[in-house]
Amino acid sequence: MLLKTFLKDEYRLLTFRAPSAGIREHPRAYLAFGLVLTWAAGIGRYWDSAEATLSQHLGLGYIGYVFVFALVLWILLAPLGPKNWTYRNILLFVALTSPPALLYAVPVEMWVSPATALAINSGFLAIVAAWRAALLVVFLKRAAGLRGSTILVATLLPLALIVDGLAFLNLGHLVYETMAGLRGAAGLSSAAEYGVVRFICTVSALITPVLLTCYVWIAHENQTRRKLGMATSGDRFGTVSVTTA
Repeated sequence: MLLKTFLKDEYRLLTFRAPSAGIREHPRAYLAFGLVLTWAAGIGRYWDSAEATLSQHLGLGYIGYVFVFALVLWILLAPLGPKNWTYRNILLFVALTSPPALLYAVPVEMWVSPATALAINSGFLAIVAAWRAALLVVFLKRAAGLRGSTILVATLLPLALIVDGLAFLNLGHLVYETMAGLRGAAGLSSAAEYGVVRFICTVSALITPVLLTCYVWIAHENQTRRKLGMATSGDRFGTVSVTTA
């Protein structure tokens, strides 16, 4: 019965609808369920790869990913003033949005030519990335209470910084091949593929300064409002120790 509730709420979440109250009443159970889904996606990602390491076959990389990415979001977006902004809530969200990655488990290489498989897997990558980004937008709006341009900055800045970091370490192409599911097809690298990676890295490098500027401004405005709220509360109740949290 509980599994049925989990599945219903997972479906609602992935289709941009609010889950039931059960997710607030049993957060640990839902987190465990989300981690199982993440583990399954991790195993599916490499199940037919002869070159994958043991940890990749066991899905351990995806488990680690949700903890690290949730930590990045928690720390990076906190200055923007989101509500209910706890590490547990973010970890729960990231874990429960892992099922779209199950698309990577489809072994299209077994049915079509290498070039076609590359195109299909690249399409899967675009779908999963867009789906998860849209889910993050909804989460930031409904659960975190952010609005307008703040949501845009909160969504794009973490992604841009990740791409910038990969580009700086010269890992962009390798990560693209891994995420696009080029299982053992290192020789399939093409000018088009390199062009996609260069385009993504270039766009990220161009928008990062703008996003950082907006981030600093929004964080400053939020901090100013918090200070004004604390001062108002202090004047009203006779003590500056009362906050408006």
